[in-house]
Amino acid sequence: MKTFDDLDSWSEVRRTAIAPGARVGFVPTMGALHAGHASLLERARRECDVVVLSIFINPTQFDNREDLTGYPRTPGADLAWAEKLGVDYAILPDESRIYPDGYRYQIGEKELSRELCGAHRPGHFDGVLTVVMKLLNIVRPHRAYFGEKDAQQLELVQGMVAAFFMDIEIVSCPTLREEDGLAMSSRNARLSPEARRAARLFPELLLSALPGGEVARRLEEKGFKVDYIADRGDRRYGAVHIGGVRLIDNVRR
Repeated sequence: MKTFDDLDSWSEVRRTAIAPGARVGFVPTMGALHAGHASLLERARRECDVVVLSIFINPTQFDNREDLTGYPRTPGADLAWAEKLGVDYAILPDESRIYPDGYRYQIGEKELSRELCGAHRPGHFDGVLTVVMKLLNIVRPHRAYFGEKDAQQLELVQGMVAAFFMDIEIVSCPTLREEDGLAMSSRNARLSPEARRAARLFPELLLSALPGGEVARRLEEKGFKVDYIADRGDRRYGAVHIGGVRLIDNVRR
């Protein structure tokens, strides 16, 4: 596996070292890799000739500076795991390389991005869409792999790629869960043992037949701060805070 923090060096490799007919698969991440990320990389490895991983904690999608500061950072372990999973290239740019314009230019969406998480995190999806657009242009993959845990993000990325006529397939991958049902997330590492034990109630109630309002009430009774529990199409979406950590999830109904 070859790693790059310099985007010019990566661009030269992308232009000269990857055969024109090779299928390039891409998994963008913010690091702190877990089994959910591994499932995306393994699928990319099965379906593509070349696998590219990016690790970049994107500051523009954080509405809370403390959340950004506390986000887990494990680059050494991440790269070791990525190499074992057969990643060919890992890109680890810093903020100055991703945002040389100081985030003057942004990608925005006017409808879905203002609902659910967007209603509680102003500007969050502008940051997500902007960095994803940049990374897709940097990597130029044929396929990019995203997890369904972040279903709203996934739908917005799919819409952006279609709207801008980008010749990239956005591949939707199922959510992986812990044994107690909690969706795998890098944020889970920040939960205290007590909060981690409580967190299992979140997916359990999302999957229940209870009305959304009753789900929210029961979660609040157990110490959760609820941003929303919402039914949309065939999915129920939820976002909560427990022990100072924000968790999101969605389930099919």
